[in-house]
Amino acid sequence: MRNIPSVAERKEVLKKLLRNVIIHEEEILDALHKDFKKPRFEGVISETAYIISDLKNTIKSLDSWAKPKRVLPSLLNFPSSDYIYSEPYGKVLIIGPWNYPFQLAFSPLIAAIAAGNSVTLKPSELTPYTSALISKIVRETFDVKQALCVTGDHTIAQDLLQKRWDYIFFTGSVPVGKIVAKAAAENLTPVTLELGGKNPCIIDETANLPLAAKRIVWGKFFNGGQTCIAPDYLLVHYRVKKKLIKHLIEEIENALGENPKESEDLARIVNLKNWRRQISLIENQNIIYGGEHDEETLYLAPTLVDEPFLESTLMQEEIFGPILPIRSYEHRDEIAKTVNKYEKPLSLYIFSENKTFIKEVLEKYSFGGGCVNDTLIHFANKRLPFGGVGHSGIGAYHGKLGFDTFSHKKAVVKRPNRIDIPLRYAPYKGKLKMIKRILNWI
Repeated sequence: MRNIPSVAERKEVLKKLLRNVIIHEEEILDALHKDFKKPRFEGVISETAYIISDLKNTIKSLDSWAKPKRVLPSLLNFPSSDYIYSEPYGKVLIIGPWNYPFQLAFSPLIAAIAAGNSVTLKPSELTPYTSALISKIVRETFDVKQALCVTGDHTIAQDLLQKRWDYIFFTGSVPVGKIVAKAAAENLTPVTLELGGKNPCIIDETANLPLAAKRIVWGKFFNGGQTCIAPDYLLVHYRVKKKLIKHLIEEIENALGENPKESEDLARIVNLKNWRRQISLIENQNIIYGGEHDEETLYLAPTLVDEPFLESTLMQEEIFGPILPIRSYEHRDEIAKTVNKYEKPLSLYIFSENKTFIKEVLEKYSFGGGCVNDTLIHFANKRLPFGGVGHSGIGAYHGKLGFDTFSHKKAVVKRPNRIDIPLRYAPYKGKLKMIKRILNWI
């Protein structure tokens, strides 16, 4: 028999986590800066404040989320009371990424604990200061039966995947996501995979170019470009391409100055391996802005690349850095040829004032989520699901959907004993017309 914590017990431990996150907020922001010079402002809005808000919303809403939901009964079961019960899966493994190491570790953990599960959390080894602090907060908040944090390199994650879990939640790259899915399949373990892809950003000739440039620059270079939902490449109408590039350069310099290396508002590449990969992506490319780099500080300037070939590595792989390829189109079928060349993306963005075109794009392409005339901000609404489709992910979470993700939905029909209609029982002779009539009503 499982010992499932009550809703009151779950709320108490989440309140304790909330207190500890608030107590350690300054240390968290310092750790993020030590790991890859994440700007304090970005650390607050995308990591600590996000988790604090998530905790407050979950604590406030948990009684309602966890309450059995009554649904209309089937006429065949008359009389009955029918319910959906939310029960925890049990033992949950959460493997977090390095790019938003605090938020993307604790957000699924909060949902899993709220649903009544026990959690083993494996944060990324690429952000050691943040991971050490995550481990400390977990120890201070939970007993080992509720949650524990396991640190170490990728071999630790490999060992964890060999164990049997009731649910696995992974955030990271597509190749590693396939490894996780394969390991989970051995025991038919359900999974949520939050992955990535080549996120298109389409700008047509009707777009408000100055505002589009400001919002694209913010979304692309936030967190040093190391964001799974960042615009990966631009598809801009050829008539407005030059004007857009001019505005992009202006907005980069407005945000980060003429020498972004001196700015405190641009995160660095997380480690040397990733930095070298970024540099290799811009080799032999037509760089029209940026490109400056420094290995010692893992710096790469915000970089605009003009018309890279689709066959280049830059256009074959998810970039995950401060490099923005810009390709032009004349006819809409050219957009389709580019977007459909890749697997379904995690995000898609469109900048346009043409409602017909916007509707066409939203209906024509499959993607996890996105925005019209903005970037990234769909992530911030806890009422919207966050997740991919196809190679960009399996499943979704955030808010109540996070609670539902970590809950098995159990169907229960309650029947009284005072009435028992004999229609369903054998012998069936003479009952077929009546049962057909009833089935036609349902």
